[in-house]
Amino acid sequence: MPDAFGLAAIITKFALYLGVMSAAGTVMATCMFRLDRTRGLAVAFAVLGLMATILAFSLRGANLTGDVSGMTDPEMLGLLWTTPVGTALLLRLVGLGQLIGGLFIGRVGIWVSVVGGVIAVWSFDHVGHVSGRETTLLDIALVLHLLAVALWIGVLMPLKRLASSSATYASAAEMGHRFGVVASVTVPVLIIAGGYMAYELVGSFSALIGTRYGQALIVKVLLVGLLLGLAAANKLRFIPALRAGDPAAAGHLSKSISVEWLVILAVLGTTAVLTTNLTLPT
Repeated sequence: MPDAFGLAAIITKFALYLGVMSAAGTVMATCMFRLDRTRGLAVAFAVLGLMATILAFSLRGANLTGDVSGMTDPEMLGLLWTTPVGTALLLRLVGLGQLIGGLFIGRVGIWVSVVGGVIAVWSFDHVGHVSGRETTLLDIALVLHLLAVALWIGVLMPLKRLASSSATYASAAEMGHRFGVVASVTVPVLIIAGGYMAYELVGSFSALIGTRYGQALIVKVLLVGLLLGLAAANKLRFIPALRAGDPAAAGHLSKSISVEWLVILAVLGTTAVLTTNLTLPT
């Protein structure tokens, strides 16, 4: 059971994942599908990511000193700044700041925001279990995996909004169809990259089933499997029915997206525990 600092670190990491991934995914989806009315959503998630970024950095200081004074200790935080933790902090501050700024500078700004989102996502490659391996292919796999996840998350809330009004059913059906086409590429990338990383990090079947890290990873895989099942129902049943003019399909799609969000939150929570409280099998 984690102590108070450990629990705070897990909660903060969860908020960090939610903020960065959702903000980056929202601007990616906005750019790719030409969405409107997403600026407030992207800004809110980016602000959450910024707050979690700063708090996570401060908690690292507290963890090193063993008491709350480390959160504001200039010497300890200065030392952390010179490590990969400081690099990740800088990338997140720059990336999320750029993401927010781009949303207020006209049409070209969305591209600025997308680049900022990618920078923020890339920050996860500098800290954590993958960063210690110093393997370029593993780094690429992590970034591709996270970008695919971010886009998936970013599509959900705009799609749910469109599916919640009869005036925008046609737009929801078109967006859902287009995302299904994109997902036919991004979902395999997500699965292949995730599988490769799991193999590299866990190393063996016995470690997968015999360690807390491996068991948590199994839980995450099961949750992702549930997500894939929900996505398949959307792509094969609800979106085609909505495109065919069935208004009831919009309600089914909206409920499915709500469940997807709950599962995504569970996945992010499990990932926060994996990367914060559990060590890799040796």
